[in-house]
Amino acid sequence: MKYHTYILQSETSGMLNIGSTNNLSDRLIRHNAGRNKFTKGKGLWRLLYSCEFPSRAESVELERHL
Repeated sequence: MKYHTYILQSETSGMLNIGSTNNLSDRLIRHNAGRNKFTKGKGLWRLLYSCEFPSRAESVELERHL
């Protein structure tokens, strides 16, 4: 399984959201559908950056660094 560290940006406010996931397309859909407490109601989100890793630990390490 592959893991991704990502940075999203709100198209309305410019706010950034950094996270990690094993299903990047589903995560973006969930953020834009308002199914995430932090990003709910903060506009549409677009992907600014993503990096793929072979393990969750590596993905989370970059997320914490960012």
